[in-house]
Amino acid sequence: MQYIIGGILLVLIVFLTGFFVRKKYYAEVDRYESWKIDIMNRPVSDELSKVKQLNMTGQTEELFERWRQGWDEIVAVQLPEVEELLFDAEEHTDKFRFNKTKATLSRIHEILTGTETKIETILKELDELIGSEEKNREEIQTLQEEYRKSKKQLLAYRHTYGSTAKPIETILDEMGKQIERFEELTEQGNYIEAREMVLGLSEKMRETAYKMEAIPNLLTECENVLPVQISELEAGYEGMKEEGYILDHVEVEEKAAALKASLASHVTDLGELKVEGVEEGLKEMKETIESFYDILEKEVHAKHFIGQYKDATTESLIKAKEENEDIQAELRIVQQAYHLRDEALTIPKDLEHKIIQLSKRHELIMKKEEEQGAPYSNLSDELKDIRSSLDELNREQEEFNLYLQTMRKDELATREKIHELKKKVAEASRMISKSNAPGLPQGYKDLLDEVHNKIEQVNVSLTEKPLNMKFVQETLLAAEDTVDHFYKKTDELIEDVVLSERVIQYGNRYRSRYSSVHDGLRNAEEAFRQYEYRRALEEAATTLEKIEPGALKKIEKMIENK
Repeated sequence: MQYIIGGILLVLIVFLTGFFVRKKYYAEVDRYESWKIDIMNRPVSDELSKVKQLNMTGQTEELFERWRQGWDEIVAVQLPEVEELLFDAEEHTDKFRFNKTKATLSRIHEILTGTETKIETILKELDELIGSEEKNREEIQTLQEEYRKSKKQLLAYRHTYGSTAKPIETILDEMGKQIERFEELTEQGNYIEAREMVLGLSEKMRETAYKMEAIPNLLTECENVLPVQISELEAGYEGMKEEGYILDHVEVEEKAAALKASLASHVTDLGELKVEGVEEGLKEMKETIESFYDILEKEVHAKHFIGQYKDATTESLIKAKEENEDIQAELRIVQQAYHLRDEALTIPKDLEHKIIQLSKRHELIMKKEEEQGAPYSNLSDELKDIRSSLDELNREQEEFNLYLQTMRKDELATREKIHELKKKVAEASRMISKSNAPGLPQGYKDLLDEVHNKIEQVNVSLTEKPLNMKFVQETLLAAEDTVDHFYKKTDELIEDVVLSERVIQYGNRYRSRYSSVHDGLRNAEEAFRQYEYRRALEEAATTLEKIEPGALKKIEKMIENK
């Protein structure tokens, strides 16, 4: 029984598998059938009929026959073959011959794919032919118009083209022949070849129009404008030499000869219609001429600068020398009263040496100008450098003069500062007196002695001859720090005196009730009588805080409010 059931299941599985495979291949057959019908309905015949509107000769006729034969082969041979193969594939599927079905469908796919490629090629070539005819018809009219315009321009303005007229005319004649050849190719139905000719003519026409536009101006520049500019440059050069300018470094004569030779070469190149090279060459020539004018103009400005500033520079050097002499005299006076750093002592002499060197350079410039021994541009650059160095020297002399004046100002400022320090010490002493302190701690007395010593050290440093202001400043700074510290300690001392006294007075209310308070306050009073006010405050505050926490803050608040 089990074998029977197993057999039935196996048959069922085979049947279902076959059913689904057959369904799959039927779907493939339907797909290829649709593809075949789509190809049959392509409007290739309609597209081919458009060709008949053209001249059916030559290249057009050959292409049309090839395309028509290709389409006929597709319709009469390849598609019927596909139809038979589709029938075979369906029959193989019906009989479960799936391998044969697969092979047949593969062949169908190969034929249809090749057919698609052939149709695409036919339509592409057909479109190219028809497009060529349409574009040719449009563009040849424009080319003919431009050709006639160029011929007319050459005829009307032939004199402006000079030696280039003949080669331009030759080019235009050749283009005329090509236009005629285009007409022949079109009549012969060779539209694609005619298209290639139109493209070539368009490029040639653009190039020729560009050259015809540029050549008259280039000839004018080569034959008139630039020769005149070169002549003017030579004349200006000779005129400046006669006026006394030294221009050996300019080399105008040699360059002018080279420019003239280049012009002749450019005229020859124009005769060969080498327009781009001539344009670049003329641009370089103009830049060269302009650069020479810049050099000559620089010489003129340089001469004007020398004439404007040579005497003023002489006066400035004399004034700088006089100021240096005044500085050296002032230095000798200050040196007797003040101690100066070593490098400061050499500055006036160094500046004097610089003045001498600048004066010698200036004299040399004046001599060369008088003897016409150098280009004005060189002399002008040298004079500018001298004036710049002189400005820097004057700034250094002004700074050193200010340094000397500052020496005396620093001394006066130091004496004023000593007076202020003494006032601050006196003010601290008055504060101590008003505080009713019974006496002063030994440390405070020692600090007061140090304050007096520091101030005296500053006074002594001011009596030294010559004055060493650096040492004076250092001594003064130490005195300021000591006085500031003393003033701060005075505030602290007065605060300790007042607060310790008030704490002891406040604590007396607990003295009879607490023996610890009595003992603590007695120790505080003993310290107070020995002028140890900080220890007295600490003893009294510690004792009182044990009985009344926060009492010290309370007393401080009361004192602050009072």
